[in-house]
Amino acid sequence: MFDKFKNEEGGEMVEERPEENTEQETQETTVSETPSQIGIGELMGKRAQLEEAIDYVGLMIKNLKDKRTLLEKDIEEESVDIKNLKEKLQKVNEYIEEENRGISELAEKRKQVESEADEVGTIINNLREKLSDVDRVIDDEGSRVRKIKESRESAE
Repeated sequence: MFDKFKNEEGGEMVEERPEENTEQETQETTVSETPSQIGIGELMGKRAQLEEAIDYVGLMIKNLKDKRTLLEKDIEEESVDIKNLKEKLQKVNEYIEEENRGISELAEKRKQVESEADEVGTIINNLREKLSDVDRVIDDEGSRVRKIKESRESAE
């Protein structure tokens, strides 16, 4: 993570800043250039590197928060879309159930009509038999009347 603060030889280096030299930087440079027995300049350089590293970590944290916020927004949008799809599917399911009830009602009505048609068929057959019986009676009576007429005509 701190590799950006190292030079090619593996030693530590301070990232260059724009040409704004503060008094503190000028002092660090002056102190760093002259060998120090205590090493305060080196310590100050390390502190500067740590501050930059902390700033970098802070920037990384901000970027992560921004990314997380975007992900939360995307997830919320997907959640809303999925809820809408679920509602549509529930409406489709309700429609299917309603149509199935309608089909069941139609099947029941058809069954009733078929039953009535069977009753009508039975009535027709009964009436046909009765009409056949009446027709036989009429035919029999007609035959008798003819026979009587024939027998009268032959007797005359």
